[in-house]
Amino acid sequence: MLILKRLKTGCQWLELPVKEYFNVGEISCHGVYYYFNKWCGDGSWKAVWIALLNTNHKSIDLSSVQLEGSHTPAKNGGAAVGWQGRKSFKTTNSLFLCDNTLQMLAVSTVRSGEHNDLYDIEVLFDELTGVLRLAGISTKGLFLNADPDIDSEAFRKVCSKKEMEANIKENPRRKKEPDEQYVYFDDELYKRRKKIEHANAWMDAFKALLVRFETKISSWMTFTMDLTHCNVLQKTKSLNSFLYCFC
Repeated sequence: MLILKRLKTGCQWLELPVKEYFNVGEISCHGVYYYFNKWCGDGSWKAVWIALLNTNHKSIDLSSVQLEGSHTPAKNGGAAVGWQGRKSFKTTNSLFLCDNTLQMLAVSTVRSGEHNDLYDIEVLFDELTGVLRLAGISTKGLFLNADPDIDSEAFRKVCSKKEMEANIKENPRRKKEPDEQYVYFDDELYKRRKKIEHANAWMDAFKALLVRFETKISSWMTFTMDLTHCNVLQKTKSLNSFLYCFC
């Protein structure tokens, strides 16, 4: 619960209201951070996330999935932080994949902000779909919506290899290859891409994610996964059980 408090309020670890949840001497702010850092390092958070996806397939709407990149201001520098010209400050960039009900399914390892959404797209998309595979979710036949920033012939081929139907809005600035074939685009299906915009807006209500102060990639990634944990648990009404196990 205290880790979620840190996620929601964005407070410093030393400011966590430990006395509201534990008796004096049971645990300190340093202890909370110790376990958070420990679970970051041993892969516990990712294992929990994959297990949650694997046991809650009925709560996931895969009639379409949405892909989007998102830049987050990074105030303290650290790993994978770079200057983002359009925003005129340093950012970190991640790719997010969500279902058709605003449920985040996977988030990629962050890249520094000077890169666009297509940077390392094959590697990062393999990472995203790898999470689905580990959770027992097949990508075969999935309809994928993505905005023009992710429009490229190479990425469309990646989707094809994974047997996914890429519904990507054409980027008018992209230079087409001479032998590039016509690709059908479904405007009605593309409207569902707003789901991921709403999901990212919901995540922005958690101050620890609105601005990145964590200098380590593992800590930043864990905060994102923690929030996706809560989202799926709220839908399945299992949040209290989750908090009991970790607190």
